[in-house]
Amino acid sequence: MQQKQRIINALERKPVDKIPAGLFTTAAPLEIMDSCGVARPEADFDPEKMAELAIATQSIPGFETIRYPFDLTALAESFGCKIHRGSKDIPPAVLEGLEINIEDIEVPEDLMQKGRMPAILEATHIIKRQVGDEVPLICGFAGPVDLAVNLMGMKPFLLKILKEPHKLERLMEVTTRACIKAANESLKAGADVICFGEAVVSPDIIPPAMFKSVIKPHYKQLADSVNGKCVIHVCGKADPIIKDIAECGFCGISVEESVEDLQYAIKMAHEGGAALIGNVSTSVTIYNKTAEEVKAEALKCLEAGVDILAPGCGIAPQSPIKNMQALAQTRNEFCEEK
Repeated sequence: MQQKQRIINALERKPVDKIPAGLFTTAAPLEIMDSCGVARPEADFDPEKMAELAIATQSIPGFETIRYPFDLTALAESFGCKIHRGSKDIPPAVLEGLEINIEDIEVPEDLMQKGRMPAILEATHIIKRQVGDEVPLICGFAGPVDLAVNLMGMKPFLLKILKEPHKLERLMEVTTRACIKAANESLKAGADVICFGEAVVSPDIIPPAMFKSVIKPHYKQLADSVNGKCVIHVCGKADPIIKDIAECGFCGISVEESVEDLQYAIKMAHEGGAALIGNVSTSVTIYNKTAEEVKAEALKCLEAGVDILAPGCGIAPQSPIKNMQALAQTRNEFCEEK
């Protein structure tokens, strides 16, 4: 079974010859940049270099997905947020949100022609030409909540959602429509799966009741309106909201190692028709432990029943290649024993 078919089957909850080992979160490791001769920040802005680094980040560690771009600020930049360009080991970051009333925000008509969006679409074409249909392309953007926080600022957003949640409705409508537009244009360009990254929806930040009443309806709209495979990545201890996320219609749910009961998360995802993706620790294990320790943690994920073995969040630039390679190696050994 080719890598793309294996990933697609897993996301559709269909049989696979072996559990896929993929990357759905951001990654631009320094060792891989040095190995392929392409580095950030140029690879964040130049489509040729973006494509080359994305392919290397798949082929060198042995992942079965090509995940790009390497940060989650492109949509905010297209709205007009001020962006720090970053450096080789520091990704682009939003410096300032928009200085307008949130009720006046609109999705820019030329959203896909602004900022780095043209480079992402062109990188999609380039990657597809080079790899064909053998490896799935995972195009990633900030989800509607993280985009709203980028546009508005973290503190004002949290104050609104806790005290005046109805006043966020307009903003959430806009960010959801922007995510849908970016997703569908990327799919049209050749991406196979869209992954939306959400850090702020973690129950550590937003109370689960607020997630259910304020955010969940927009997640349903997002999943319903994307014309292809759509995955959501949620940071933090997502256990209290996993059931609600699973009911939104995403084909995959990616979770961090912070999830306290992985088997419960898998059960809820499956009941909602979604694949569970994850969740080897990136901030500790892949970043700072040995390959054997990575393999031990990956084995626990496989034994728990994840549908796609993957890093639990974005991979730190200083993470060693051997620790990323350990994921595919563990999957191979596990499936051979089966």
